[in-house]
Amino acid sequence: MIYFDNSATTRPYNEVLDSFVKVSSEYFGNPSSLHGLGLQAEKLLTQARTQIASLLTVKPTEIYFTSGGTESNNLAIKGAALTHKNKGKHLILSSVEHPSVREAMEQLKKLGFDITYLPADRNGRIMADDVKASIKKDTILVSVMQVNNEVGTIQPIAEIGKLLKQYPTILFHVDAVQAVGKVPLNIMENGIDLCSFSAHKFHGLKGTGALFIREGVRLDALLSGGNQEWKVRSGTENVAGAVAMAKALRMTLVNSELGIERMKKVKTLLRAGLSKIDDLTINTPLENSAPHILNFSIKGVKAEVLIHTLEHKGIYLSTTSACSSKKQLPSQTLLAMGVPDDLADSAFRISLSYDNTEEEAEKVIVAIEEAAKQLRKVMKTYDL
Repeated sequence: MIYFDNSATTRPYNEVLDSFVKVSSEYFGNPSSLHGLGLQAEKLLTQARTQIASLLTVKPTEIYFTSGGTESNNLAIKGAALTHKNKGKHLILSSVEHPSVREAMEQLKKLGFDITYLPADRNGRIMADDVKASIKKDTILVSVMQVNNEVGTIQPIAEIGKLLKQYPTILFHVDAVQAVGKVPLNIMENGIDLCSFSAHKFHGLKGTGALFIREGVRLDALLSGGNQEWKVRSGTENVAGAVAMAKALRMTLVNSELGIERMKKVKTLLRAGLSKIDDLTINTPLENSAPHILNFSIKGVKAEVLIHTLEHKGIYLSTTSACSSKKQLPSQTLLAMGVPDDLADSAFRISLSYDNTEEEAEKVIVAIEEAAKQLRKVMKTYDL
């Protein structure tokens, strides 16, 4: 099997699975309980929070556990908007955000909030100057992802953060789900107020994530009840998931230097090989893109058909993002980049992990070329 769909989810490290099983079986107490089992669970939760905070160079009290990237994004955006609605109702986001950001904003729009979508250039990148031009007196939040989940474009987070320091009443939210272990993340240095993470994107487990909330920032809770996570996110904490997430983050960051170099080599090989295939267009920009994502389109080839053809050969990649792939709609990110509808409708995403090899890349290039030729012949016959 060749697994090239790591932006959808990664294979959990064995050590991560072991830690989850151990905590689940031996330290299963509710961390809110007063007895010994509960206190053991609370201690493990505190240790996991401290470890994650240390790895991200923030304070433990700024890490709030969630169920993943979608919840973190919704909590950041809706929580900030509802808390600060009396100051203003204008929100800014890029036109190439993940659905969990875009649709959260659209929900707020129905509640009377004013939304500005920033344009992206042909590389899928937004400009800090456009952020500045969009700011109004009642702007309360700017949300921009660090790495685009479909094409891998790296957004100018440092520039936007520097700009927003001139506007202390505007909160800056960054979706860093695709960034961890792939590009540098400097939360405090870049003036980020809210930052979303998802464990299963860096070899942790699904259903576990975190939201960084800078000290002093207030958010309305979306989940009410038990007052866990300092009353911001009620619900019995997933202690085993949090411990597993801390281990996954540590292992990923420890291996990141060599891992990133390995991914760059594989991506370079893939880009060179795929570029030689007839009617294939690379959508991922050559510069300012993350080392693990390569997006391309093949004219005249239906995306879902090629995906299943490759699957029969033991090769796994995806179309758009995993959250949108079953909708069978053209990629909104590619359309925002000015990619023609037919190419946006036949887009594919290869996404790598540290474990992928150049040998795998060579096999995938050959398989894609053969499958594309085969499918074109079938389509021509069908058209006749």
